[in-house]
Amino acid sequence: MSSPESSSSNSGRWWLGVMGLFLIAAGSFFSWRMWLSYEKACITRGWREVPCRIVSSRIVSERPTPNSSPAHRVEVRYEYEIEGVKHDSARMRQVEAAPTQHLEVAREKQIKYPPGSVRVCFVNPVNPDEAVLEHATRAALYSIWFPLLFVAGGVGMLRGALRRAPR
Repeated sequence: MSSPESSSSNSGRWWLGVMGLFLIAAGSFFSWRMWLSYEKACITRGWREVPCRIVSSRIVSERPTPNSSPAHRVEVRYEYEIEGVKHDSARMRQVEAAPTQHLEVAREKQIKYPPGSVRVCFVNPVNPDEAVLEHATRAALYSIWFPLLFVAGGVGMLRGALRRAPR
């Protein structure tokens, strides 16, 4: 028959092991998501730089719910030419930024793209209908260390749980 101390010790080891596995799984999931975000941000950096003409630039304001503050986003339409074929797009980035509740922030972004101005857009060489005006941020790679700390902590907890109990 096992003593109460050994039963308590085994329960604690199981708890530590389960928590360690949970931290490893959660940290791995968020690290993987951040890596995917980084990879997606790098895709457009290999695309072709092409001059484009801004056709229109406006701020679109909408209320997600009737009682919420208005959310503002910038909508820019632009034209570009690839091998004599004209194309147009309205994509700012590969992954669009969330709308902002600060109208000034949206205005600052809109000012960068006045109608009639010529800018550089980045065009997918495989699909010339796909273009963006800006690259996405690669900040996810610089922050990936944080969820990896959870993985390391979970590994430490799991190692502690798997060590033999003192006899």
